[in-house]
Amino acid sequence: MKTVTLLAVIDVNRCTGCRTCERVCPVLAISMHDRKARVDPERCRGCGNCEQRCPEHAIVLEGRAPVLVGVDLAGMDYGRVAELCLKARLHPEQIICYCTASRADEAAAAILLGARSPEDISLATGIRTGCKVECIQPMLRLLEAAGIEPVPPPGGYQWYGKTVTAWELTAEVKAKYSARGFYFDEDLELFEKVLSSPYQGPGEGKDHA
Repeated sequence: MKTVTLLAVIDVNRCTGCRTCERVCPVLAISMHDRKARVDPERCRGCGNCEQRCPEHAIVLEGRAPVLVGVDLAGMDYGRVAELCLKARLHPEQIICYCTASRADEAAAAILLGARSPEDISLATGIRTGCKVECIQPMLRLLEAAGIEPVPPPGGYQWYGKTVTAWELTAEVKAKYSARGFYFDEDLELFEKVLSSPYQGPGEGKDHA
């Protein structure tokens, strides 16, 4: 979960309608009206992406009453949540967003509740509203495991490219780089061991296999 304490505010006198802020927002909280940017406070997660990239310095982050963002797993079928995580090769308790300390199970729960894109997951959980760098990959893997192929927002600058994982390396790549000190099979053995380690659902006192 993430506590949002900031809100992006547009100075309309400085805004030139370049759309940069709209294109970089990870939760699609900014839209254009009469060639001026407008922030939806209900969607804004205070990440500062827009503020950092506005060429006119027309955006500032102001304090707001704290808003708690996250998915409550207590009422979820945790078996389904864990199944989706493991299908994506992620342990349910694995941290996938260090900025918000969000786990794979929360992102998976967001998908099971209807999220169909990284932007949807970010809006529901706060994931990818910190550094905005590392967490796109596990989000894409979870969406793929759910059979969802997200479509990037039109005109946006969001990167939807999924990188190759250790499980997807070809025998040729392994053979080529093993001689250079890479131990892919040993890595996979360790990863599989991590994935098979016990986990607990919310409020449960016993481990799952």
